[in-house]
Amino acid sequence: MIDTKAIEEHIRGILVALGEDPNREGLVETPKRVAKMYEEVFAGMNYTNHELADLLNKTFSEDDGTTDSDQVVVMKDIDLFSYCEHHMALMYDMKATVAYIPKGKVIGLSKIARMCDMAGRRLQLQERLGRDIADILSEITGSQDIAVILEGRHSCVSARGIKKTNAKTKTVELRGRFKDETALQLYLH
Repeated sequence: MIDTKAIEEHIRGILVALGEDPNREGLVETPKRVAKMYEEVFAGMNYTNHELADLLNKTFSEDDGTTDSDQVVVMKDIDLFSYCEHHMALMYDMKATVAYIPKGKVIGLSKIARMCDMAGRRLQLQERLGRDIADILSEITGSQDIAVILEGRHSCVSARGIKKTNAKTKTVELRGRFKDETALQLYLH
């Protein structure tokens, strides 16, 4: 679990290290506010991928005799954010596209958005975030035919260092038939 009291103490120390007075009016409550924010934005760190799969495991049988076994489910433009583990900097304006080919069961669409959200609420690498989402979806649905595309901006690129404010990073995690059959990749655009 996230230790908010320890975060408060460390944020206070950071303020001192920055040359600030943590007792001045505008900063008195800052350590507490930051600790509360971290508890929220890093909530996914309280769960493993397996625990998230258990938590979000709400599926419905697709075997009703009318569904084509080659049906592709694609959910696009899922908003999410995360924090880069290298600089603890925000990864923002992120959009996810998640696709899979059902294997006898489908997952509720809100669960796809929730898995993106919770996997993002960790110190992450964008590349790992795509793998995490694919792993969780695979565990829930049993499908190995999965695609996860993430595109977003990184404040460690836009606000510091190279300062390229318009740069976007795109990562693509293709598994099973999405990796092997280029025709299926057309559904992802």
